[in-house]
Amino acid sequence: MLKQVEGSHSTAEAIALCRPEVICAYPITPQTHIVEGLGEMVKTGDLKNCEFINVESEFAALSVAIGASAAGARAYTATASQGLLYMAEAVYNASGLGLPIVMTLGNRAIGAPINIWNDHSDAMSMRDAGWLQLFAESNQDSIDLHIQAFRLAEELSMPVMVCVDGFILTHAVERVDMPTQADVDAYLPPYEPVQVLDPKDPISIGAMVGPDAFTEVRFLQHYKQTLALRLIPELAADFKTRFGRDTGGLLRTYQAEDAEMLVVAMGSINGTIKDAIDEMRADGFSIGLVNIVSFRPFPTEALRRLMAGRKHVVVVEKSFAVGMGGQLANNVDLALRNTPAAPQVHSVVAGLGGRSITRASLHRVFRRAMAQPWEGAHFLDLNEDIIGKELHHVRKVRRSGPTAENLLRRLDQAAQATAAE
Repeated sequence: MLKQVEGSHSTAEAIALCRPEVICAYPITPQTHIVEGLGEMVKTGDLKNCEFINVESEFAALSVAIGASAAGARAYTATASQGLLYMAEAVYNASGLGLPIVMTLGNRAIGAPINIWNDHSDAMSMRDAGWLQLFAESNQDSIDLHIQAFRLAEELSMPVMVCVDGFILTHAVERVDMPTQADVDAYLPPYEPVQVLDPKDPISIGAMVGPDAFTEVRFLQHYKQTLALRLIPELAADFKTRFGRDTGGLLRTYQAEDAEMLVVAMGSINGTIKDAIDEMRADGFSIGLVNIVSFRPFPTEALRRLMAGRKHVVVVEKSFAVGMGGQLANNVDLALRNTPAAPQVHSVVAGLGGRSITRASLHRVFRRAMAQPWEGAHFLDLNEDIIGKELHHVRKVRRSGPTAENLLRRLDQAAQATAAE
């Protein structure tokens, strides 16, 4: 059914269609509207046979989900940013125990400095915690990927994190096609756990494991992620057959068939990149897009096949590792390493802390990649003027003060000077 609705509310409806039995909720912007919506559905009886548990922290939310999943319930929770960091121990526990929890991550920057706007710092902080990570481009994607996530999690007995860009998607009102309960029931069978705490058949889940078996446990985690490289496209194909929408599987492309340059990105920024690509192709540039849907597991072989024969690869990402550079660019570079005539990978860090990414800025950086390749990370629209002034100030003054406040003061001074002209 077509409807015009806020992204958080449509995501909540999709999760309810998956018939979760335990929802563990703690509010944090920008995902709060999701768990609020689910709580309302439980209260009104629209979501039946579900226990909605308010907890005292994000750590408690995932810990309760772990207990519920181990007891045999279909479990769900959601968080963002600092909330995910507060969950960190439980994030590793959920994957290490092989529990098929689904969690929505309303992607948001991690402080300090304090920032509530969107980037992918939170998802990247837990990229190697053993969870499958799927990134939504649109609110329709968020609906479709959550439905697939429950089936994926339960077939592999692994947790899945569905990453939805905070505010850009969670608070945006879009037209979406909401599936019917009957169609979701036909796609997602009732949950049948592979392990369960049962007093009639007592077992331990989470036993102490020493050096003699710890490596093997970790290897089997990795092995299940490699199985997901096959299963994700299969589930996406089945979803397309039943619902008529293509979520891409591991990745999807746009105008990529004949492109000499391919742009690689994740999440909602793909929409803006598509617009920029259309404009550049109209001007005669050979450029296309690769939208990474599955960041974990990473689609190495699929990327290698796509990149064969290309001249340039530009990775646009909303996070970076301080002291190293872009995490997505590093993964792409590793995937292409040792392949014949591998194209140079250009890293573009953009949109940190919610900064706008414009088509004009993308035009400039894509054209530069074709004409003047660079090493390392390029920071899109970096204000080099205030950077230079701050570095000069730090070199001259020992007690130079807090960096963030210094930069804000310089921006305010520049704005006042412009207004006075």
